[in-house]
Amino acid sequence: MEFQKLIEQRYSCRAFSDQTVAPELIEKIIEAGRIAPTAVNTQPFKIFWLRSEKAKGHIRQASSCTFGADQFLIVGYQEEDGWERPFDQRNFADIDAGIVATHMMLAVEDLGLSTTWVGYFDAPMLKRLYPQMVGYQLIALFPIGYAAENAAPSERHFQRKSREELVEVL
Repeated sequence: MEFQKLIEQRYSCRAFSDQTVAPELIEKIIEAGRIAPTAVNTQPFKIFWLRSEKAKGHIRQASSCTFGADQFLIVGYQEEDGWERPFDQRNFADIDAGIVATHMMLAVEDLGLSTTWVGYFDAPMLKRLYPQMVGYQLIALFPIGYAAENAAPSERHFQRKSREELVEVL
């Protein structure tokens, strides 16, 4: 898909059909995250794929924002693995994880699937359920599936600040 069209048509989908997502498609989404750029290529992130019925049940306990999705990906990072800018010691692990998550979100759309970036989830609960997540700052939950027939962007999707408010030419 042409990139401009992709970013214009993508929206936060909050209603999924019951159609099953092929594992091969999730693998492609994960690959889009895996090859995303990170500062000094430190790759301080981890992608967790919740695909078993048990895992899907757990994520529904940890968040009310699952919207009937078929598959779930969570992105986290470890700050100690991130690159630090030497001038002010700003760590880029959170930025790197955000780039990874954005690549994945756009890959979902490109594959004809839908998602929304969910931040409303109980990370401490997930870490209790999944010791593999301990030590990671969990930043994004992606419910992934095929959009339901009645799925549509929210009103907020179309609210944008003007270019003048967002861009300052120096």
